[in-house]
This record gives sequence, structure tokens and C-alpha cells, in this order.
Amino acid sequence: MLKELYIENLAVIEETSVNLGAGLTVFTGETGAGKSILIGGIKAILGGRVSKDLIRSGAEKAVVTALFEVNGEELLLTREISGSGTSVARINNKPVTAADLKDAAALLIDIHGQHDSRTLTDNVHQRELLDNFGRLTGYLEEYAGVFKSFSELSRRIKKLQADENIKSEKTLLLKEKIDDVNAYKLTRGEEEEVSVKLAAARNSKAIKQSLTTARSCLSGSSDAFGAADLIGQCRASLQEVAEFLPDSDELLKRLRSAEIELDDIRGDIAALDSDNFDSEQTARLEERMSDLLRLKRKYRLDIDELIDEHEKWRDELAELEYSEDMTEKLLAERKTVGDNLKRLAGIITEKRKETAEELAAKITDELIELDMPNVRLFFALTQEKVTVSGMDGVEIMISVNKGEEPKPLAKIASGGELSRIMLAIKAVLAESDSTPTMIFDEIDTGISGRAAQKVGAKLAEIAEKRQVLCVTHLASIAAKADKHLLIEKTSDETRTYTRVSELDLEQRKRELARIISGDEEELTIKIG
Repeated sequence: MLKELYIENLAVIEETSVNLGAGLTVFTGETGAGKSILIGGIKAILGGRVSKDLIRSGAEKAVVTALFEVNGEELLLTREISGSGTSVARINNKPVTAADLKDAAALLIDIHGQHDSRTLTDNVHQRELLDNFGRLTGYLEEYAGVFKSFSELSRRIKKLQADENIKSEKTLLLKEKIDDVNAYKLTRGEEEEVSVKLAAARNSKAIKQSLTTARSCLSGSSDAFGAADLIGQCRASLQEVAEFLPDSDELLKRLRSAEIELDDIRGDIAALDSDNFDSEQTARLEERMSDLLRLKRKYRLDIDELIDEHEKWRDELAELEYSEDMTEKLLAERKTVGDNLKRLAGIITEKRKETAEELAAKITDELIELDMPNVRLFFALTQEKVTVSGMDGVEIMISVNKGEEPKPLAKIASGGELSRIMLAIKAVLAESDSTPTMIFDEIDTGISGRAAQKVGAKLAEIAEKRQVLCVTHLASIAAKADKHLLIEKTSDETRTYTRVSELDLEQRKRELARIISGDEEELTIKIG
């Protein structure tokens, strides 16, 4: 349940905090007072698109915060809109994406506006309505996976069945590229390995000289001692007097360790010096590097990437060379998948037929209660080509008057009838839908009189099971509310302000009188 809505610097709303409760809450007010802004704030919390144009003039940012109670715990959703047009979304003060906010809010609020009634005339929406009520998601997901496999197989078959001349040219081109790369016997990581060896070969003289000098530093020469010899002499000298120096044992151990380490280093340097490159080896490395660079330029790929591409060429060539066998195999596989696809589509069709009867009956019952006593409504299912959604066309057919044959909803329903049909659908879905809060933005469009009274009663009935918020222009709907909030616009010499206030009994009487007569002093209404 939505407990509180806080709005700051959103259009003409400078700051307002709206406390909400269970049951039916209505919002009324003069045209242009800011009811649409209030709904816009709720849509922002739902993760809808926002822009800097929503920010109140002179303010740096707009903030909308909604406090929900979910299973006894509080959940806080926040949306901030900056002057640059960007927004920040938070759930319990932790930053999230707008998509995350939308996903969370979708479980909390179901909002219906004037435009949503028009979407009811769309055949895709009508099919989705049927599928959602029938809980066909699992069937549709399984079907969609098989449909994807069928489509992929069809694509591969079409590719294999390409014109033979094009296939022949492509086969020849692939063979040339494969043979060209085969000749070089490439291996992964070879480019780096050759590069390292070639750099060493090109600098072999300098390397040789440096290693010789390094060994001389350790081993010495005919006319000078090396580091290893000097450390050995140091240890021998210290050993001669060790019996007089009790603390010399540790030093002798360290000198011995140094001797061993230097001896190891001397061996490692000798091992490095064993990698000698003669002119023939260097020439081979130069030639190999030249080949690798030429291949890179020709195919515009690194060597490892070229090896990957070479494998793809071979697979593609094999597929072309054995295309007839492959085509037969894929055709057989597609038939198996296609049979399964038709089987699943048939199951979905049967589920839709079952659901259509039940849903149409429930909607019809609701519409009769909403002052459409002669209504006849059903879902017409027609078999169409197989698509990702099945093979059914869905059309809501309706007749609202005696003697009239049912026709497509899109062709005959008026605005008021569409509003009542949508309300009837919402009432039916409310029986199985777990969304705790429903919002109706001017559900009263195009209705009046007894129909309006019926709509008000239906909203109150739905509000017995969940929280309902409703923006309305009709007194007969507003009179059914458990809580009545008035949206008013005021202004001073420089600015315009919108405020939201809860009405007590006497204030409600005056507001309902204003809605009916245009003047709250002319009429008083008993609210029961």
C-alpha cells in the first residue's frame, strides 16, 4: 500500500506531502489545478521517462518520494530529476537504475490513464490480456524457445540453398584463403614468441658482451679477482680469527650463503650465454616475422585472430561442400522442431479458448453492473500464421445494444464505454492480481448519470480488496471515497502554487456541490 507521497519542485508543485490510506481515495480539483502533475509524479516513481522540463522554474532539481508498506515493512522509492535532465533513482536510499525502480514499482502499483483505454482496442494488447489472465507465461516461454530454434534452422537452410553460382564462387574464395594460411602453419602465440627471439638475435653481440662482463664480475679474470673470489677470501680471513670472535658465526653463515647464491647466479648467466644466434638462425627469424606481418596486413587481423578466422573458414567450407547432406539433415531437424512448435501452438490455442470463455463471462458480468445491461462480449480467435506469440489472432467483439451484431471493439466502443470496459477488466483482474495499489486517472471520461454512479460503486468494491486512488471530475464517484483530497492552484504576484489538502465532511460537501453545480454555495450534498 502507498502510505505517503512527497513531491518537491515538480512543475507548479513547490512542496507537498500527501498521506494516503486503505480503501478508495479520490483527487478532485478545477481543471489545470495540477492533478496531472500529481499523476506525473507517481509515474516518475514507476520508472517512467522524465525530463528537466518537469522541474519548477528557478529550482535546481525535482524530487518525488513514495513510501510503501509491504508485508508489514516500509519501502521507500525516490526519484530525483536534475537540471541537466538526468535522474537518480533510489530504493531505501540505495542508488538503483530507473529500470530497477520500474521493476519494483510494477509489483506495487497498477496505474490506468485515459490513454490506456485506447490501448485496449489494440489486438496485441487484447491477446496479452487473455494470456495474462490465463497465466500462459510458462507455455509461451517454452513455445518462444522452440520458435527461436525453428527460425534459426530456417535461416541456415535458406543460406545453404543459395544460388549455386554464388556458392561456387564462395567455395573457391574460401579454398584460396584456407590454402594460403595453411602454408604458414601458424600457431597461437607465435607472433609474440618470434618477436622476442628476433629481438634477442638482433642484439646477440651486445648480449654476449654484457653476459661476458657479468661473468667476469663474478668469476674474475687473469689479472683481477671477481666478486665470488673476494667473498671467499673474506670468509677465509674471518674464519682464521673466528675462535677469538664468538659473534662471528652468524657472519660466516651469511658469507657462505652469499657464496652459494653467487655460484647459482654464475650458473644462470652461463645458461643465458648458451642461447647463441648465428646468422642463419637470425635470417630464419627475420623471414618468419616478415611472413607474419604480411599476413596481418593482408587479412587485417592479428595472428591469433587469423587462426580463429581460419577455423571458421574451414567450417564454412565444409558446410558448403556438404551442403546437400547438410540441407537434408537440417530439413529433417526443422520438421521435428516444427511439429513440436505446432503442438505447443495448439496447446496455447486451446488454453486461450478456455480462458476466453471464462474471461469474457466475467467481464460481461462486470459490465452489466456498470450500467451496460445489454452488452454481449466475447474473444474471437482466428488461426493466423505462426509467430513468436503463437498462431492465434485475438479480437474482442462487443455489442452494447439489443439487436446489434457484435463487432470489433475498436470500431464501435465510445470513450465512456471503453472506460467502463477497462474498469470491468481491472475489476476481474483484481481477483487474481496481487498488486496492492490501483490508480485510475480520470476513469470517468465520457460517462455521467447512472453509469457514473455504477462506476463509483465498482471502484468502492475494488477498494475493499486493495488500495484504490482515483482522479475524477464526477461527484457520484467522489462521494464513494473513504478519503477525499482536493488539489488547488493559487498564485501571488510572481508565482503559481499547487497544494493538496484532505477534506473533512463539511469541506467534502462544498467540493461535491462545486463539482455538480459549479458553485459550492448553491447546493449541498448528503454523503452517505
